[in-house]
Amino acid sequence: MTCAAGNAIAGGMTEDPPFSPALLPAGFVDLLTPDARTEAEGVTTLMGVFASHGYNRVRPPLMEFEETLLAGSGAALAEQSFRVMDPDSRRMMVLRPDITPQIARMAATRLSGLPRPLRLSYAGPCVVVMPAAAEESGRQIMQAGIELIGPDVPEADAEVVTVAAQALERLGVPGVSFDLTMPPFVPALLEEAGIAPSARQALLRALDRKDAAAVAELGGALSETLIALLRAAGPAAQAVSLLNQITLPPKARAILQRLIDAVEAVHAQRPDLRLTVDPVEFRGWKYHTGVCVTVFAVGRAEELGRGGRYLCNDNEPACGLTFRPDVLFRMIPAAQPLPCVYLMPGADSATAASLRAKGYATLAALPAASGQHTDHSAEAVRLGCSHVLAGATCTELA
Repeated sequence: MTCAAGNAIAGGMTEDPPFSPALLPAGFVDLLTPDARTEAEGVTTLMGVFASHGYNRVRPPLMEFEETLLAGSGAALAEQSFRVMDPDSRRMMVLRPDITPQIARMAATRLSGLPRPLRLSYAGPCVVVMPAAAEESGRQIMQAGIELIGPDVPEADAEVVTVAAQALERLGVPGVSFDLTMPPFVPALLEEAGIAPSARQALLRALDRKDAAAVAELGGALSETLIALLRAAGPAAQAVSLLNQITLPPKARAILQRLIDAVEAVHAQRPDLRLTVDPVEFRGWKYHTGVCVTVFAVGRAEELGRGGRYLCNDNEPACGLTFRPDVLFRMIPAAQPLPCVYLMPGADSATAASLRAKGYATLAALPAASGQHTDHSAEAVRLGCSHVLAGATCTELA
């Protein structure tokens, strides 16, 4: 039997649907105007604030060799990384899912000789295998952020937070809140308190769910302490007061004290910032080694950004914060297009240049097809122009 082109399936035939040139892989989108303009202008604003605080911009490559990008702090990104074979070297390459490990590599290699503290900023696209959260649908994401490399002190953690806060204020993002956590704290507490390794995972899950009943059941002699830590989560001033009253073993107390010191350092620089503390939160990128911060906005579920303390590839301490511009820019008004001036044939070029310098866009008239006549006034209206330049005279359209 001769079959028509198509896929044979049980019970009949089905033909492949026609392929649309607008079809894109899942999680990838075309960014159109005004969204593309809003993103570009917003990133420029962020980078301007970062530069004003001494953060010098760098641009790591979109792809690196697997053994380079997934080394050191990048090892935690393996499951989120797309891989492709380099046809030239025959080595595996990785599309970066996060820029921070690239900054860690650069700091440990090409920038190792620069004086510390080293302040770097960056902006660019990343690609992840799966979105980081249920409310995110994209696999190509934008990142823009800062990294402060060298000093391991609470004041450095506070600088990252306060610079980020100023950048959000400059953008006009409303109702911003910074949530500070210390991911190493709970694992260290459970170990120091002698909680059996076999029981830790269930207890960690209960803490993650904020399930006080399960924590009381699983925590043994540590239950009272863990429940007190659960209840301490909340506004920073209240949280610090409650945390200072909890008795902890020495190592755990020292780790928690660093979180408290970071809160106080932020308040010293910006007492007006809305800060919260969650002492039992331990999620985040696996490469984080100390105080971490997540940025939220009132009434929004998704994260605006996250960051924290980590080690560069040569174990040099660093801290930073990465924004998600595609999330941020949904919270601010769309960028407005430039007012347009239609340039009639023979329009004065010096006047047109002066108009562009004043913030106008100029759209030059193009010749009509052979044998056709262009109604330039109608064309200016059709193209959305607010003015027409004839010779050196600029006239506003009615």
